[in-house]
Amino acid sequence: MSARFTIKRLGAQGDGIAETESGDLFIPFTLPGETVTAAREKDRATLMAVLEASPLRIEPACRHFTECGGCALQHFEAEAYRQWKRDKVVHALKGIDCEIGALVACAPHSRRRVVLAARRTETGMLLGFNRHLSPEIISISECPISLPEIVAAFDRLRGLADLICATTKSFRMAVTVTGSGLDVAVHESGKLGEHQRRIASNFVLAQGFARLSIDDEIVIEPRKPVVMFGSVAVAVPPGAFLQATEAAEQTMAGIVGGHLKRAKKVADLFAGCGSFALRLAEKSEVHAVEGDAPALSALDRGARFATGLKRVTGERRDLFRRPLTFKELNAFDGLVFDPPRAGAEDQSKQIARSDVPFVAAVSCNPVTLARDLRILLDGGYQLKSVTPIDQFLWSHHVEAVALLEKPRRRRG
Repeated sequence: MSARFTIKRLGAQGDGIAETESGDLFIPFTLPGETVTAAREKDRATLMAVLEASPLRIEPACRHFTECGGCALQHFEAEAYRQWKRDKVVHALKGIDCEIGALVACAPHSRRRVVLAARRTETGMLLGFNRHLSPEIISISECPISLPEIVAAFDRLRGLADLICATTKSFRMAVTVTGSGLDVAVHESGKLGEHQRRIASNFVLAQGFARLSIDDEIVIEPRKPVVMFGSVAVAVPPGAFLQATEAAEQTMAGIVGGHLKRAKKVADLFAGCGSFALRLAEKSEVHAVEGDAPALSALDRGARFATGLKRVTGERRDLFRRPLTFKELNAFDGLVFDPPRAGAEDQSKQIARSDVPFVAAVSCNPVTLARDLRILLDGGYQLKSVTPIDQFLWSHHVEAVALLEKPRRRRG
């Protein structure tokens, strides 16, 4: 049963919100000021029709929009969309006095890593993205956020999914564009028999993919997938974390590098494969701390075979269970940390007690960033700037880089 609603504002996930007697109602793919009909189920509703459209409504860039759950905001005019993204950071940091810069925009056709969903059906292999808030897979033929190399490979990836599928359930296929070709990391596709492995390996060779791994085990690797971090080539492990777009990574690295340029000795916490550490090592000694052993090994190999870098050391350490103490941190005069979405509360408490004069905080979650910044500010740091960065185009996710300083106390 559908009813008529007026959209008052956008929620944190990008859904339009209608105010009703029983509370807020979330209606995806709507905009403030619109009058719509929607079928309600508890606090959510499915959009049926837009009766009065917002002047900010535009034609979506993709034919799959509203079916595929990959994008939430393709219908939102570009400048208004960017302002909304920046406002998410402003709202999260409300009460913290700081300069928040303009949003660094994300270009279409720039995302270098996507996670596709696949499942074998009676009519063939489905490959695409899940429908919004649903396990249903929407088969896709285009994707305006992804690099053209990924889109051009959809049919070949669907063929590969068919060859390796050993389950009746859906499974994930992470596809990354590297300098060596496509790196395909599959999870939960079932156990391959030897015959299947040979057929899949031959297919990978014939199609020119760089690597196929299943549940982190390399099935075949014709060429090591290589990513450039500044001037350093790094052979990344299967399923390695990378920033979603190369342009956003370069922007963040530039902001962080500019802030830490006077530091002779830098700590990179949650270092991953070295996207910050290996660039910073062009000017500073760097100690990289990361809990994931394959990522840290990739960083170490990249540093050892590079030329023109200062000394790079690595330490495997779970910073959630055992953060670097303030005494350990006092050995550094610069620091960058880029934790997962949960943030780095315990590590921030140790940074706050330290004497490190220059700190850069990188975050994909403005809410946990605000919490961690408050800890640092209460510890005597001054927040110099925050730069919002959009590398998840037409989604509700937004990155931010915050720069902090603390006058260094004299020792002794």
